[in-house]
Amino acid sequence: MASDRSASAGAGLPTAIAEFLPLAVVAVVLMDAATDFFPDEPLVGILTPTRLALVVGLIALAVPVPGRRRARLRDFRTRLDLPVVLLLLTAAATTYVGGHPTAPLRGLLTVVVCYYLVVALRRTQPASWRAIAVLALAGLSAASTTAFSQVTNGIPTGFCRTGLLTDVACDAGGSGVLVRATGTFSNPNLLAAFLVLLLPFVLLAAVSVDDRTARTAIVVLVLVGYGALLTTFSRAGYVAGAAGLLVLGGACRPAPRLAERARRRLFAVLGVLSLLLASGVIWAVSRAGNSLGVRGQAWAAALEIGAHRPLGVGLGRSGAVISATEPGDRVFVHAHNLWLNWLVETGPLGLLAVALVTLIAVATAARAARTKSVVGTVGLASLTGFFLMSMLDHPANLDRIDILFWCVLAVIMADAPVGRRRPDGSPAPGPAQMEPVAQGPRPVGAGVGSHHAPAPVTGGDGAP
Repeated sequence: MASDRSASAGAGLPTAIAEFLPLAVVAVVLMDAATDFFPDEPLVGILTPTRLALVVGLIALAVPVPGRRRARLRDFRTRLDLPVVLLLLTAAATTYVGGHPTAPLRGLLTVVVCYYLVVALRRTQPASWRAIAVLALAGLSAASTTAFSQVTNGIPTGFCRTGLLTDVACDAGGSGVLVRATGTFSNPNLLAAFLVLLLPFVLLAAVSVDDRTARTAIVVLVLVGYGALLTTFSRAGYVAGAAGLLVLGGACRPAPRLAERARRRLFAVLGVLSLLLASGVIWAVSRAGNSLGVRGQAWAAALEIGAHRPLGVGLGRSGAVISATEPGDRVFVHAHNLWLNWLVETGPLGLLAVALVTLIAVATAARAARTKSVVGTVGLASLTGFFLMSMLDHPANLDRIDILFWCVLAVIMADAPVGRRRPDGSPAPGPAQMEPVAQGPRPVGAGVGSHHAPAPVTGGDGAP
């Protein structure tokens, strides 16, 4: 009997380690995105701490261990595979044909590897959504409490506004000057983008617990997060945060169900019309002089560059090229628009790839949200707010925001079947559905105090 127990313990230790390592890697990556505790300098050659952690996570997923299903190729497949391949090919083409530095291309490869690591983790460890929820809560707490500390202690951040949300010099003085919190970031708009991406996912933490006291603590932290969003005084952040809340609120209310084919057509038409409308507005503003100030100038220059540079100007070079194109001494960091920035850096094919990533991700999240999937609902709220911000800014220009964005995409896409058949016969189980507001969001079939595993997330066809 003792030998059997020791053998079982010996077999269980490698399994526990193999299951722990990928989760630990995701935890490290997400906390680095929130706090930037990793140094930027590589350890050896091009191997940074983040890349080393990702390599360890992939090895832990792929190594066969008794008692645990290792990740196979089908566990990495998603609906974004073709757009991602197109994006990587265009990025590589503009880098090597143009003779540009390869560091930005390595950065793109890093976030893509992180995307597929999270996808495989979700599929091989279905209960990992609970860990992701806790990590979202931890990252939110770190950034938002730092932001509040800056405001309550009057710590200078270098960014100030008046009561009318107008930028002013911080040394102007006066009672109307408000310090804009930056939290763990260098810019308040970056903090706002981080919070907009992460706040909806804290709902997963509320779903993962049954105790009312624990849920109350989570609600308090959520309120702190939205309060931190207010301290950024970011106009785009306010709109994006409100849009995310509207999505969450709408998903909690019952809505009439349309036929599946009708829903697909309606969403496709609305998506295409929205994309065309946004493109038309950007084009009109870019031709209207300085009606939007720095953004109008950046958009006009981006469209001009994109029309004459089919392979783009190279990853990470949009700001420098736009600054050289536009008259005056203003220095641009990016094109102030996610999609136009990719147009400038990688040309029309890169723009097409990012547009496909956007449309497929939003369509997948919306389809899951219609079935009251919690992951689909919070994912749709997160993407809605982030893409709204990205119309007027490009927060993903920072690698920490970029890697968080791709992690959000991974959590959403991991639950979606690929093609007509699911990768392993069923989607990765997760928190099942959103209940109406009166009952609160909780796993279907789990009463108060229940500790049963949540039911599987349904696919787009409604099948379990």
